[in-house]
Amino acid sequence: MDTTTEQSQDLWGQFLHFIEERSSSIEYNNWFASIRLVRETAEEVTLEVSNIFVREYLLTNYKQDLITFLPTRSNGEPAIIFLIAEPESKGTEQPLIIQPPKEQPVEQTFKLNSHYTFDNFIEGPSNQFVKSAAVGVAMRPGRSYNPLFIHGGVGLGKTHLLHAIGHWIHDHHKKLRVQCITTEGFINDLVDNLRNKTMDRMKKFYRSLDVLLVDDIQFLQNRLNFEEEFCNTFESLINQNKQIIITSDKPPSQLKLSERMVARMEWGLVAHVGIPDLETRVAILQYKAEQRGLRIPHKVAFFIAEQIFNNVRQLEGALNRLSAYARLMGKEVTEEIVQESLGELIDAKPSGRVCVENILKSVATIFDVRISDLRGSSRTKEVAFPRQVAMYLAKELINDSLMKLASAFGGKTHSTLLHAWKKISDQLEKDETLKRQIQMARRNLEK
Repeated sequence: MDTTTEQSQDLWGQFLHFIEERSSSIEYNNWFASIRLVRETAEEVTLEVSNIFVREYLLTNYKQDLITFLPTRSNGEPAIIFLIAEPESKGTEQPLIIQPPKEQPVEQTFKLNSHYTFDNFIEGPSNQFVKSAAVGVAMRPGRSYNPLFIHGGVGLGKTHLLHAIGHWIHDHHKKLRVQCITTEGFINDLVDNLRNKTMDRMKKFYRSLDVLLVDDIQFLQNRLNFEEEFCNTFESLINQNKQIIITSDKPPSQLKLSERMVARMEWGLVAHVGIPDLETRVAILQYKAEQRGLRIPHKVAFFIAEQIFNNVRQLEGALNRLSAYARLMGKEVTEEIVQESLGELIDAKPSGRVCVENILKSVATIFDVRISDLRGSSRTKEVAFPRQVAMYLAKELINDSLMKLASAFGGKTHSTLLHAWKKISDQLEKDETLKRQIQMARRNLEK
């Protein structure tokens, strides 16, 4: 095998090792263990998967990690060719279910990630509230916020908090029956039991739990039959004062679910995980580097954190690449080494003249809202405040008339823009968090 092949194969192995350390054994065995590496070059990797659902699961949930570890195409997509495995002949057909028979009682069928604990969760202004809520639920399950609904963008720590709650309850409330499962896992379980005509057993299992932790509820969208069964389970547990914790990439009101389901999820506390500020990102980088035995000078950590701010997973991917590069080259971590190993992640993108569109993109990323909402008429705090920030930046950075700038925000008036500018200007004098958010947006726009 040539050198480029060995390198690519090692990258696929690194990706699998990275995933195995961060997922449960059931998730890894269900989705990753059966994937076969067919061919690899420096430009492309060919994988054989058992069905199209495995391909979709990979691209939906691990696209950024695939991009971090594997070759990419010119459009930034992972350079992977997926082959669907041929079904085995009837003569060699293997049983579909290779786990212990479902008749055996299983107290905990989803292994919690050992790295995802409260002690390992780096706290900052953007996640302080949601972490406090998670700790409160863990200490008094079923008696504080029920359900607890945690939402936020990809890679910001939702699953970490979910598993941390599970760990705490397992360690401090040993008699409670806890089940942590992905939404896909719940759907797969439902399909298996429907096929095996064992739905009564499944209902009995889920509805006798004390704590149910559900990850990525957004995958329940547009699946009405599955949604109905989940909603029935949800109501049964809530009526018994059993604790439910749910994570999602969007708040309940933005999910394409039934009104009944949305209303149930809004019964308790809806908490948002935001993008970590600069100091928190530096703390995360240095903590994770220390875990890997890598020393990153404080100045270099700030340099990386200033360039990469979308989510923690992206930071971790950058750190993995930097760590591998520094060890292979036998060099200390410096800004020059960061530039060499993470060039495409941190290279300045020519933005040309600052425009409202770029301001909207930057603000939408920082505050985890949609550009269409910033241009819309919603007056909720989650949207109105970022919109005012965008208006402030537009007036500060673009030399156009107030009327023209305001019209770019969905036809707002110049007085609305002026009011927003004054409000943000006044708040900047006393709000350090806002000051950092404005600086972050400016850096991104003025590269």
